[in-house]
Amino acid sequence: MTERIEHHPVLPEPPAADDANFTFNGESYVGRTGEPVAAALLAAGVRELRTSPVAGEPRGLYCGIGHCYECRLWLGPDEETAERVRGCQAPISDGDTYRSTRGCDS
Repeated sequence: MTERIEHHPVLPEPPAADDANFTFNGESYVGRTGEPVAAALLAAGVRELRTSPVAGEPRGLYCGIGHCYECRLWLGPDEETAERVRGCQAPISDGDTYRSTRGCDS
């Protein structure tokens, strides 16, 4: 199931894009190559991207323009090589591996 808007009465059709398979916290998802990972996860029904460092509360997509940093994720297959990215700004590539930032690791 997807919550992706395929046809909108006002906005133009989105450009065609290839599917991109990626993982988030060990689960497999399919997005569109080049779309922000936060948008693909939102379309798949995923709302929680990380937890806050103080109270461990869930955080997700908020501003969508890279200003608030609420959508911080780790991009990379392991902790040694992973880099922090903003989910609303990070374009998906086929085979990407993302995971949540948890508490103080964000």
